[in-house]
Amino acid sequence: MAIAGAYSVRTPAVPDWLNKGDNAWQLTAATFVGLQSMPGLVILYASIVKKKWAVNSAFMALYAFAAVLICWVLVGYRMAFGDQLLPFWGKGAPSLGQKFLINRAKVPESTHFHDDGTVETPMVEPFYPMASLVYFQFTFAAITLILLAGSVLGRMNIKAWMAFVPLWLIFSYTVGAFSLWGGGFLYHWGVIDYSGGYVIHLSSGIAGFTAAYWVGPRLKSDRERFPPNNVLLMLAGAGMLWMGWSGFNGGAPYAANIDASIAVLNTNICAATSLLVWTSLDVVFFGKPSVIGAVQGMMTGLVCITPGAGLVQSWAAIVMGMLSGSIPWVSMMVLHKKSALLQKVDDTLGVFHTHAVAGLLGGLLTGLFAEPALCRLILPVGDSRGAFYGGNGGMQFLKQLVAAMFVTAWNIVSTTIILLAIRVFIPLRMPEEQLIIGDDAVHGEEAYALWGDGEKYDPTKHGWNTSVYGEETAPSPYINGARGVTINL
Repeated sequence: MAIAGAYSVRTPAVPDWLNKGDNAWQLTAATFVGLQSMPGLVILYASIVKKKWAVNSAFMALYAFAAVLICWVLVGYRMAFGDQLLPFWGKGAPSLGQKFLINRAKVPESTHFHDDGTVETPMVEPFYPMASLVYFQFTFAAITLILLAGSVLGRMNIKAWMAFVPLWLIFSYTVGAFSLWGGGFLYHWGVIDYSGGYVIHLSSGIAGFTAAYWVGPRLKSDRERFPPNNVLLMLAGAGMLWMGWSGFNGGAPYAANIDASIAVLNTNICAATSLLVWTSLDVVFFGKPSVIGAVQGMMTGLVCITPGAGLVQSWAAIVMGMLSGSIPWVSMMVLHKKSALLQKVDDTLGVFHTHAVAGLLGGLLTGLFAEPALCRLILPVGDSRGAFYGGNGGMQFLKQLVAAMFVTAWNIVSTTIILLAIRVFIPLRMPEEQLIIGDDAVHGEEAYALWGDGEKYDPTKHGWNTSVYGEETAPSPYINGARGVTINL
């Protein structure tokens, strides 16, 4: 059969090993994941918090996205996916030179051997340039930090956060990524983490909870009343998160192949099931459906399916969705209120429940439901299977449990050390005057240029200045009303 000219022509920009379809999909998937963070989580965070924290919450996400990218290309990528330094860590080096970026992508430590030394699975070498893989994996690193931020919104010193992001990326995230994805000891032991149930979600949930402990709580008034300032915008951000997850899990095979198709379908099935189960529980126990609850259920479903998205059958995705819509619901609505530790630690958005609990649940369920034929499509250990399929499946479940313990312990210890080191130089929590006022005190900006919040105009208090455009604008020296334009009708 003749090959179309577009695929047969070879130029310096189209080498023999380049698959244009794989490259196009990988860049598209990376863009989907990037959109989950920027603007997806930026919008969601800005909308789901109390109005006085909208700007600060959005900025924490925005800053993390930019800072992670620079740290990633300077040193982070090759610590996570480069040559081995330790069984759990790669050798850090820049990913900036054209000689590195235009060569065919590869994960050098991913060759898997039988016990007798013969090769079982060759090195992972996708059919596109290294630049595509570097950017794709950056978007995963960035969203991990942004998810972690959800635990400390509304009180963490922004300067401490600016120091924390690069340190946590280098000393915590890269360890989990190399161990499970980059050819580290858990990868070769056969632990399954298809697209980040442990590397991203369990890590962000545990690290976020640990950070919330060390940073301290919000003001008592904020903890008692923290309503979202814009539910509709919150839904817009949540929608971007859901749709972007097709790139999140669909890009994990590093190719536009049949496993990517299975992963995308399972991702959406599990998310929809989980949302419906969570909403049903809200109706049964509280008498009405909650929009915020529906978003939480969507989130736990997406998180739960992630470690096994391309490895379980679609009926199993429904089962996982039923469990991810109920078990995290119980942990958040029931166990949280009964646990002294969970009550003491102020996890602003409940990241522990939506990501740590759901991520752990997904990893363990993958150890039960991973289908042998699907596992052979992508995993380095050829005979991998879940416990429900007999054989060595029981051992697979044990591996999943041990890996979860390692990820949990590493994140608790590394996050604690990083925050205690930062605390020596920068207070982790905002001063009380900033906590009382919010965005205007921290950034000199407020989310909505609307006059009000019940405050009456007092010219002796606020004063008015005329702008160069002839509009009357009000400076905002830590006042309750928002700065902006006043229109006299």
